[in-house]
Amino acid sequence: MLAAIRSLMFIPIFYGGSTPIIILSFLVALFSEPGTHYMAQLWSRYHYFCARYILGITVQIKGEIRNEPLLYVFKHESMFETIDLLRIFDKPVVIAKKELLVIPLWGWIAKKHGLLGIDRNGGGAAMRQIIKQAKKAVAEGRPIVIFAEGSRAHHGERPELQTGFAGIYKLMGLPLVPVALDSGIISPRDTFVQNSGVITYAVQSEIEPGLDREDIRNRVHNAINMLND
Repeated sequence: MLAAIRSLMFIPIFYGGSTPIIILSFLVALFSEPGTHYMAQLWSRYHYFCARYILGITVQIKGEIRNEPLLYVFKHESMFETIDLLRIFDKPVVIAKKELLVIPLWGWIAKKHGLLGIDRNGGGAAMRQIIKQAKKAVAEGRPIVIFAEGSRAHHGERPELQTGFAGIYKLMGLPLVPVALDSGIISPRDTFVQNSGVITYAVQSEIEPGLDREDIRNRVHNAINMLND
């Protein structure tokens, strides 16, 4: 009952507070790229503030998050980490489904920040365009983040990795860092009720570039699911 009350309080406070931040972000994005990155972090920090002091959620990071041109592959269990990664990284470039870019106002700002919308049915041409944009970001020293499972999973589930993941790994030629997490325990995908507790990000050992398709898929799949128990 307490979790439900807290969650009902969180909704208007977080989304109500996000509205002026997003409007201001739109105005800033018209004139300043560094300002856009700053506003994205501000929004993510506001989200974490609300999560911590209203919902009783905290985060612990096991391992090191480095703001370097690395390919980070995250487990995906809730909306929480999609917002929180803007706080734990400096200015990440996120590869996500292109449908996110059509969200009014937010989608345009996200694109300005560096979100790369991938068309899963777009074939080789779509993939080449994503890689071109991602390599430009790497040249600027930015990390690349991908949720290789595609959609959110219940905690404990091990959905297969998206078919395009291995291609991104191969074409980017970057060291890869898997990140396991357990946010689905605290923030399950099928309910608005979020529980208090600690969400863990477990940053795994770096994997070298150049592995074959089957090897990298198996290693990443096992690594991002290490907190399933």
